[in-house]
Formats: sequence, structure tokens, C-alpha cells
Amino acid sequence: MKITSSAVSLNVEDVAASSAFLVEHFGFTEEMAADGFASLTREDAGMNVVFLRRGLSSLPADQRDDHASGLILAFVVDDLEGELARLQKEGVAITMPLTDEEWGERAFQVRDPNGVIVQLVDWNAPTPTAQ
Repeated sequence: MKITSSAVSLNVEDVAASSAFLVEHFGFTEEMAADGFASLTREDAGMNVVFLRRGLSSLPADQRDDHASGLILAFVVDDLEGELARLQKEGVAITMPLTDEEWGERAFQVRDPNGVIVQLVDWNAPTPTAQ
């Protein structure tokens, strides 16, 4: 198998709101859109983010009422503190403060209008106890 691209598809109530959030605050571009559907891309992201409206008839019946829950959309960034400051300046609520984990992960989280968790991450060397 050769994978040529990848995407994550998330069922949400308001496709336009989630799409606008990633476009405005995270620099995504809406590549395709239709009623109940939006596909977003970034040149440097390596994957697309697809939003589907809950209840969409084109979804299998057992998936129509699912929603993005228990999922974290994580992006590794170069300047974590700079991104935190930028998002705060833009008025985005920080739902998990900047946290340093012993395994070397540094991260903070925000939520989009549909409750999708977006986590920005960078990595340091793990502490000796985590190795």
C-alpha cells in the first residue's frame, strides 16, 4: 500500500463555524465546500481536515449522529509561546494552559465553536525520570 495523502474527518453540528475557526486562527484554506461539508488544507500540514455535518444522509446510518468527541486535533509548531500569545490576542479562549510534560511534550489547547479540541505542541528532550 502506498498512502498518497491523509485526512481526518470530524462530524460537527455547524460545519461553517468549525471551518471558519481553522481558517481564521490556524491559517487553513477551504479547499472544497458544499452543504454539510468542508475540506480544509494547509501547505505545510501534511493532511486535510474535513468537517461533516452531523446527520448528513451520505454518511452510513450508524455514523450520522456521531460527533467529534474524545479526539484531539494536534499540530506541532515551531514557536509555541508565540502561537499562544497570538491566539490570546485574537481572543481565542485557552482551555488548557501551557503545560510541560515530563516526556518532553509542551502543549496548550483551545476549542473550536463545536467543541473540537485543538492542541498546539512542541517537543523538548524528556526529563531523565521519563526515559
